[in-house]
Amino acid sequence: MKTHLFALGLGLTLFAQAEMVDTFQFHSDADRVRGVALAKSLRCPQCQNQNLVESNASQAYKLRLEVYEMVNQGKSDAEIIRLMTERFGDFVNYKPPLNKHTWALWGLPFGLLAAILAAIAWRVKRRSKCH
Repeated sequence: MKTHLFALGLGLTLFAQAEMVDTFQFHSDADRVRGVALAKSLRCPQCQNQNLVESNASQAYKLRLEVYEMVNQGKSDAEIIRLMTERFGDFVNYKPPLNKHTWALWGLPFGLLAAILAAIAWRVKRRSKCH
């Protein structure tokens, strides 16, 4: 009997989920939609590749509430993103701006594509000379 109860308890723990529930009250539904969208566009500084809404980290929860509060205060999306970027760097932004710190992030894919196309052109040209 004890083993059956233990197995049942163990089985139930597989389905149990702990989750922080946002009970934040927005002034309007439009603010709620904007706040959630903005929190989804910001990466959790503590987690690996999760946004503030998806992350269960306590820091993400605090930052999410901070974003919601700034939305309720009437701050623009650009202001909120700027404040978060100043605090945590470009890492929190899923779409980092092009500047001196992120030029490699934006430039390397194009440089790599150009190098591959140049290598293919060189190979085709060399092969056509041999035949």
